[in-house]
Amino acid sequence: MSPEASEPLSTPAAKTERRSFIGGVWAILLFIGALLTPAITALIAYINPVRQRSAGGRFYRLTNLAVLPEDGTPRKFPVITDRIDAWNRYPNEAIGAVFLRRTGDEKQPVEAYQVVCPHAGCSIQFEDAPDGGQFVCPCHEAFFDLAGQRTQTTSPSPRDMDTLEVEVRDGGHVWVKYQNFVTGTTSKTVEA
Repeated sequence: MSPEASEPLSTPAAKTERRSFIGGVWAILLFIGALLTPAITALIAYINPVRQRSAGGRFYRLTNLAVLPEDGTPRKFPVITDRIDAWNRYPNEAIGAVFLRRTGDEKQPVEAYQVVCPHAGCSIQFEDAPDGGQFVCPCHEAFFDLAGQRTQTTSPSPRDMDTLEVEVRDGGHVWVKYQNFVTGTTSKTVEA
C-alpha cells in the first residue's frame, strides 16, 4: 500500500480543502442573497399599491345642485379627501378634479367629466363663449364640445373626454365616483 492511500482524511490539507469548499458555498449563498434582496424589495414595492385600498372608484360629495349654473355651463371642482400612505396621513388633499354641468334631464340632471385629457394627461380647460363654449386641452389643442365629444376629425385625443358616474342625493348634493383612466388609448380603462 502506498503512503498516500493510507493517509487519514483528517489531515491539515483535507481540513483546509473542506473549509475552502464550505467558505465557497457560503460566499455563493451570500452573493445570491445580495442579488435577490433588491429584486424582492422592488417586487414588494411594485405590488404594494395593489394591496392597499385605492382612493379611486369611491363616491365623493363635491357640491350642491344649486351651485351649478342652470344654463349647462360647466364648473370645475376639486376632489378632496384624506390621502393616506404607509406612514403618513395627509388631510384634505386634492387628488384630482372634475367638470360638472347641469343637463336639464330629470333622470340624469348632472354630467361629470374627468379633467385629465385622454391623450397625454394634460389638464383640460373650459373656454366660455356666447355659443356655450368648449373644452380645450392646451397641450396639443384637442377640442371637445359640452357633451365631452371630440369636435375635430384629426383630434390628437384618441377618445372623447372620460365621463364619471354621478348621483344627486338627498338635499341636492352632487356625488361623483372619481376614477383615473389610462391615457393614450382608444378604450376607457380604469387605472389600477
